[in-house]
Amino acid sequence: MATKAAFLDRDGVINTDHGYVYRWDQFEFMPGVEEALLGLQQRGYKLVIVTNQSGIARGYFSEADFAALNERLTQHLAAKGIHLAGIYHCPHHPDEGLADLKVHCDCRKPAPGLILRAVRDLDLDLSASLLIGDKPSDIEAGQRAGVGHLFQVTTAEPLTGAQSVASLPAMLPLLTD
Repeated sequence: MATKAAFLDRDGVINTDHGYVYRWDQFEFMPGVEEALLGLQQRGYKLVIVTNQSGIARGYFSEADFAALNERLTQHLAAKGIHLAGIYHCPHHPDEGLADLKVHCDCRKPAPGLILRAVRDLDLDLSASLLIGDKPSDIEAGQRAGVGHLFQVTTAEPLTGAQSVASLPAMLPLLTD
């Protein structure tokens, strides 16, 4: 039986976006995020990170660097009782970077590939799921994939079809069971 997921952008939603974050000592959780992740999990959502990581294509850091950060993040959250069902990333960039990663792909948001791969891997119900991102490309990826509920972290007008929230923790009270 398919279950619901919370698709989460990383930089700007889970952690402060300092630009090309790839080391644990650069990773700074946004205020209240760990509690919000636990709240989502307690409401029955599988937690799935979907993130563009063009720093890999640009040669700023490697897949191994990214994997090491993911391992630290996963361990840190697990120690707090928070389980990530998956971390899906796009290492590509269409116009800049290393030859084999300088491509147009179906996984770089706003394309829905990361979300659709998670749906296949984890048996997720898109209509019951939610996505929270800070960029229009996050929201567009959610729309193109068919995610049921879209939230945009912004102080400006959100993309049409998304609800504006100040942060991931501010989204929790808006959820109905």
